[in-house]
Amino acid sequence: MYIDQSTMLFIWLGVIIITLVIEIITQGLTTIWFSIGAAVAAIVNNWAPPLWVQIAVFCVVSIVFMLLARPFAQRMMRNTITPTNIDQLLQEEAIVIEPINSEKQTGRVRLRDVEWIAKSEDGSTISEGETVSIRRIDGVKLIVTKK
Repeated sequence: MYIDQSTMLFIWLGVIIITLVIEIITQGLTTIWFSIGAAVAAIVNNWAPPLWVQIAVFCVVSIVFMLLARPFAQRMMRNTITPTNIDQLLQEEAIVIEPINSEKQTGRVRLRDVEWIAKSEDGSTISEGETVSIRRIDGVKLIVTKK
């Protein structure tokens, strides 16, 4: 089967566009390598090699870029995760201002002059006025333990 050079150029451009759109939607470094491979194959297409050569160039370039660049890119993305202000609340102490009762699903604490809904980590009841430690945050609830 013979496909002329200009048709192949449009096919490679289509592959580039499709893989870039998928990459923009997923943002997971999953198809950018195929975009690069298709771009190189489109450039190689200008020398009018057989179709199998273009496909081989596409595959080799895509795999090489994926193997070499993906681990580096993932490391860079992982380093951009920064803790938020909410993470600073962990292990702090708060004062119970409404008794914490898991059965009745009640309980409030005051932490840094802000009232929070609170829940006991082990399901125990904690009386008003007691000091508790923040263990984790579940949505808008502080999960606490007795001090």
